[in-house]
Amino acid sequence: MRTVMCAKFGRELPGLDQPPFPGELGQRIYEQISAEAFELWKPQMTILINHYGLNPVEPETRQFLREQMELFFFDQPAEMPDGWVAPDANPESEFREV
Repeated sequence: MRTVMCAKFGRELPGLDQPPFPGELGQRIYEQISAEAFELWKPQMTILINHYGLNPVEPETRQFLREQMELFFFDQPAEMPDGWVAPDANPESEFREV
C-alpha cells in the first residue's frame, strides 16, 4: 500500500491509488494528500455546489472548486460559505426530521 506524508493531517497515511484528476493540482494531491483526507473533500465540495448553486459543467465552477480544493488541502482549515447553516443546526429548517 502506497503511503504519503499527508499535508492535511501532518502524518504518514495511505495515499490515493491514482491522481484524482489530470493536471498539476491533481498530481500534487496524489503526492501529498491521503485517501482519508480526500474523502473529507467530497462533502465540502457538495456544500459549496449546493450553497452557491454551481453547475460543475461550467469552466468557472471547475476553476472555483479547484481553488477551494487547494485551500482545503494545503492552506487552511475548511471554511463554510458565508451564511451557510448546517441543516441540523436550524430547528426551523423544512428538512428537519419529525
